[in-house]
Order: sequence, then C-alpha cells, then structure tokens
Amino acid sequence: MDYDDIINLPHPTSPRHPRMAMINRAAQFAPFAAVSGYDEAIAETARITEDRFTDVGEASDVEEM
Repeated sequence: MDYDDIINLPHPTSPRHPRMAMINRAAQFAPFAAVSGYDEAIAETARITEDRFTDVGEASDVEEM
C-alpha cells in the first residue's frame, strides 16, 4: 500500500463534536476491574497454594509432580 496520496492531508475535525481532552482520552485506556473480587480470589488461591507447598516438606503422603 502506498499512502503518498493521503499522508500530507490535514487531520479531519468535526464541526459538530469538540475534541476530547487528553485526560479524558487517556481514561478510556486505563485499567479497570472487570470482575469485582477477582483480585481477592486470586490472592486467596495463591495463599492456599503456598500453604500446600509449605506443608509438602512436612507431609509424607503428598505425590511428587
């Protein structure tokens, strides 16, 4: 593709809609928590898993992976 025909054209602006402020534009891409409580559930699962691995040295009936 060759963009020589459009590369130097001015950026289109709408006469009807004002430009969005940079701070509002940036907010569109900010991270958000899509599922409430997810981080806590992951932390709890990690804690339980860590406890299991800590107890592996003490337990004799744990299978080797």
